Amino acid sequence: MQPPPGGRFDVPSASDKDLLALRCAPALKPYLSGDDHTASIVVDALITRMHEANAVTIPAHLPGTPLVVTVTVAGKPVAHGTVALGNTLELPFSLAKMEPSASPHTVECTASLLGSSHTFNATSQLFFLPPNPFGANTVKFEARTGALLVKEDKAWTPIFPFGFYTSFDDFLGKNLSILDDVKARGINTIHPVPTFANITVLDQALDRMEELGLWLMYDMRWTYLNDTNVTEEVNHIKSRKNLLLWYTGDEPDGWEDPLDGTTHSYDLINSLDGYHPVSLVLNCENYFFNEYAAGANILMQDTYPFGINATFSPVWKTECTEDYGDCGCDNCEGKIEDISVRMDEFNDRLRWTGRGMSTAVWTVPQAFGGESYWSRAPTGAEYLLENVLSINHGAKGAFAWNHASNTPTDILDAAAILGHSLPSITPFILSSSSTIFGTAASRVDIGSWTQTHARRVLVLATNLNSFAQSATVKIPALKAVLAHAKAQKVLDGPGGGSISLAPGGEVRVSLPATGSVGFVFTW
Repeated sequence: MQPPPGGRFDVPSASDKDLLALRCAPALKPYLSGDDHTASIVVDALITRMHEANAVTIPAHLPGTPLVVTVTVAGKPVAHGTVALGNTLELPFSLAKMEPSASPHTVECTASLLGSSHTFNATSQLFFLPPNPFGANTVKFEARTGALLVKEDKAWTPIFPFGFYTSFDDFLGKNLSILDDVKARGINTIHPVPTFANITVLDQALDRMEELGLWLMYDMRWTYLNDTNVTEEVNHIKSRKNLLLWYTGDEPDGWEDPLDGTTHSYDLINSLDGYHPVSLVLNCENYFFNEYAAGANILMQDTYPFGINATFSPVWKTECTEDYGDCGCDNCEGKIEDISVRMDEFNDRLRWTGRGMSTAVWTVPQAFGGESYWSRAPTGAEYLLENVLSINHGAKGAFAWNHASNTPTDILDAAAILGHSLPSITPFILSSSSTIFGTAASRVDIGSWTQTHARRVLVLATNLNSFAQSATVKIPALKAVLAHAKAQKVLDGPGGGSISLAPGGEVRVSLPATGSVGFVFTW
C-alpha cells in the first residue's frame, strides 16, 4: 500500500488563555478612482483560544480596556480609533491625495491597549485602481461579509451568485433559449463549461446572457496553467459588461496540478484585468489546502454525498480510507452533513490563516447521479437542502454540478424556488449589519440573521432526515422578540414547513422529509 500522500493542513494548537489575533483589511477590493472618494479599513480585534495566524498573548489589563489603533497606507497615517477586544471597527479615510495605481498599497495596522506600550501589528493590501480601461464592469469584494458587489442603478449592490455549471458545446451552445428558461427560474449567473469549440457561438451565448441580465463566470479549467492561453482568453473576455468572475483550477488538488499553479494564474489574470475576482474549486478534503487556495478570492467546495459508497469504490474496486482510494467524495461518510463539515472546515482554515476577510467560500451542490460513483441524483428537495445547508454554514454563492440535457426536472424546479427567494434572502445573508447564529437539533439545521436596528430576522431551516422532523432551539439574539412577531414565508420548499417564534428566543421548526423553509419575522 502507498504511504499517506501528505499535504495535510496543520490545525492550530489550542491555548489555555485568550489570545489576540489582530486582523485588518480594506473594506472593499478594489476601490476605484472617480467612483470612490473615501476608503475604510476593517480592524478585527479577534479573541481566540487557537494559536492561529498572528495570535499573541494579551498583556495584563483592566477589563474593558480598549485597543488604540493607528492605520497607515503606503507609510502615511490615514486613520485611528479605538476598538474593544473581540469587536470589529471600520476606520474611514479620504482617497483625495492617493494616486490610483495597478499596484497595491501596503496597509499597516498598529494597536496597543490603552495605557500600554505593548503593540500588536497586522498588514494587508489596498487596491485603488483607475477606472476600468476595458469598458467593462468592475466587481468588488466586501471584506466583512465575503459578498461580491456589482453596480446596479449607480449603487453598489451585494449579489448572491447562483446557478449551475452548464455544459456548453453539447448543450447550451446548441440551444441558446436555455438561457431564457434559467433566467425565468431566478438564476442570475451562468458558468459555461469548456471546451468552447466555436468561439463565435460562445460570443453569441455571452451576448444573449448580457441581454438577459445574466452574469458570467468564465471557466479556464483546461488552460489556466498555460500563460499564452490565459492571456488570449482574458483579453477576449475582460471587456464584457456582465463578467462577474474568473474560474481557474477545477479540482487542482485532485489532479495534483503544480502547487504554485493557481497563484501563478491568479497573478497573471490580475495583471491582465484586476477588476474581477478569481475563483477555483477544491476536490480534496485535506490536500495542500493552503497552496491551492492561495490562488483564489472565491474558494469553492464540491462535496457530493448522494448515492455513494463511502468505504468501497464501485469504480476502482478498492477500499476508501483517509489515505487511500476514491469513492467520489473525499473523506466523506456518505451523509448530508459531509457538506456542512466541509463548509466549516474551509471557513475555519481561512480564518486560522488570516484570510477570512479576503476569501469567501462558495458551494457546489450535487445535481447529478446515476453514473460512476453516484448511484442516484439528489431529489429536488435534497438539492434545495444542499443549498440551504451551505448558506447556513457560510456559503456566499452556489453553483451546482451540473446543468445538462439529463438534469432532472425536479432539481431545476427546486432551483427556481431558491432563485425566486434570493431577493428576500440576500439583504440578510450578505449584510454586515446581521448578527449571524447557527444551530441544529435532531438533524434540523437552522441559521438566523438578525438585524436588530431594522427589527427583523431571517430564519432558514432544513431537515437532513428522510422523515418529517420537528425541532425547538433558542436563538440568543431573539430573546426579546415577542411571539406575535409578523411572519413572512420567503422560502417554501417541496412539502412546505413552518417556523414560529416564542418568548425567550425560542424557535420552533416543523419540516417534511428533507424539507427546507425560510421566514422573515418583523416586530
